[in-house]
Amino acid sequence: MAILIGLTGLAACSAARDPLADLATGEHGRVVRVLDGDALVLDTGQSVRLVGIEAPAAPYRDREGDAGYEEAKRLLDDMALGREVELRYGGLTRDRYDRALAHVVTTDALGPRLWLNAEMIRKGGARVRVYPDTATANEPLLALESAARAGGRGLWGKGVWPIHNAASLPGDAGRFLLVEGVSGDMQSSDERFAVCDVSMQGSALVLEVQKAAAELCQLPEGARARARGFLRDGRLEISHPLNLEKLEN
Repeated sequence: MAILIGLTGLAACSAARDPLADLATGEHGRVVRVLDGDALVLDTGQSVRLVGIEAPAAPYRDREGDAGYEEAKRLLDDMALGREVELRYGGLTRDRYDRALAHVVTTDALGPRLWLNAEMIRKGGARVRVYPDTATANEPLLALESAARAGGRGLWGKGVWPIHNAASLPGDAGRFLLVEGVSGDMQSSDERFAVCDVSMQGSALVLEVQKAAAELCQLPEGARARARGFLRDGRLEISHPLNLEKLEN
């Protein structure tokens, strides 16, 4: 794992297997615009969403930008703007907005060769968020996030992203959160796309485990865990097994 952490500069990982090796090579282009910390535009006109990561959202219409948006955007801008890049695909290649869903690697001689998705995590400009359709090569990002959090890098050091205790969640909902707690009982779910609901001890929070993460329905009662997902109406959506990390009791 220590070697994997070092692959954010891909040229430095000759002793380890490249986690992007199994991905399909996609388009090449030059980055002409950075929209926020996880989205950019190529000179071909193609918009790209960096997969496996979640950066603070930019302002949109009457919605304010998320805390840390400008810093995250600046991080990606500094690394990517004007550079030639190659897209790598590990599943679904386009979303409903026709954005490319990709891992992005710089390919020119203007600077070090970077896996931009991983660099945003390593520098504390984004958090890991895994979707089933683009989950390939996402696992190494968790170790990078852990190191960034422990080191107080980027937005972690500014208190933008607290890890919430399941027993004392914020009153507002409708956002992506990291939550730690102890698992309770499991029940079947009536929610669309969900296969089971896992309660959290001492909390009204329910982990809504979706089909791609069905193995988590076997989570033993009393397990300490860190879950990440979108919180809505007291339910945290768990869409992939990597979105729940088992912690030491």
